Amino acid sequence: MKQLGSQTWQFTSRPVILGSSAVVGPEEGEGPLASDFDFIYDSLEMGEKTWEKAERALFEKSAKLALMNAGIEESQLEFFVGGDLMNQIISSSFAARKLGVPYLGVFGACSTSMESLAIASMIIDSGGASYALAGTSSHNCTVEKQFRFPTEYGSQKPPYAQYTVTGSGCAIVGRNDGTAKGPHVAMATIGRIMDLGLTDPFNMGAAMAPAAADTLTAHFRDTGLSPGHYDLIVTGDLASVGLPITKDLLAKEGIPMEQTTFNDCGLMIYDRDKQKYVIAGGSGCGCSATVTYGHILKRLKKGELKRVLIVATGALLSPLSYQQGESIPCIAHAVVLESGGEGQ
Repeated sequence: MKQLGSQTWQFTSRPVILGSSAVVGPEEGEGPLASDFDFIYDSLEMGEKTWEKAERALFEKSAKLALMNAGIEESQLEFFVGGDLMNQIISSSFAARKLGVPYLGVFGACSTSMESLAIASMIIDSGGASYALAGTSSHNCTVEKQFRFPTEYGSQKPPYAQYTVTGSGCAIVGRNDGTAKGPHVAMATIGRIMDLGLTDPFNMGAAMAPAAADTLTAHFRDTGLSPGHYDLIVTGDLASVGLPITKDLLAKEGIPMEQTTFNDCGLMIYDRDKQKYVIAGGSGCGCSATVTYGHILKRLKKGELKRVLIVATGALLSPLSYQQGESIPCIAHAVVLESGGEGQ
């Protein structure tokens, strides 16, 4: 592994994503990316008695499918890197209990998808393992209950609120032996905490936008690349409020995002015209995870995309910090995914 600048890792062996999975709930199954998901539950309960147990089942299903799609036996898996939005990251920790492999629990809120992938790729690139699983999950009902109001309460939301994705995404990262066609994990840019003083737990897009802009700026500075190097750049879950703010912040830095397609997973996963209940768009750990490990990886494998930069964003608040009047610290982690070939 090689360090570029102050925040970017270049994975010299180019670890391979051997297989992945995206498992979602019924609302996501009604969205425009439905055909790219591996499994769609027809109810939010998922056969469980509590929302928390349902999210755990979601995670376990995704991990099992990722192993199957990679052609890897559970006994071959050497590390599991994962996290989620629940207190003490219980969804991933309880899923790890069932997997029974060495486990690194991480918390980056909705940035966990790329944080876990960056760490798993670092383990593989350093020679620390041959196979590692990176994954995360979120469930609309568990997150709403913990951070805002239970769904049953029926509270009205402001027009800038986002809708937590019910979904889990997992990827199996393996060593590049020269025969695997990819996709490859080429680089990761690790974000800094950004906090501009916002305190509204509904206004996630505006809170996270500065972190997305900061990490993108760091990536282009560290690598010397321009946005046009990528066929697609996507943020994690800034939705209709945060993405325009990020574009404005990057324009002020003189970064020409018009060179590429610049989108957001929270805008891609739902049809906001038909699914009006999502309001500003999607959010949650499962947002960037399912869009990346479902839709985007499929496009890379088909050759429709060659280089993609995923910038997953996270709001690092807790119910306790919100109740104490704290502002919302945010972060964004970026990972470069490339189709088969020799990279840059």
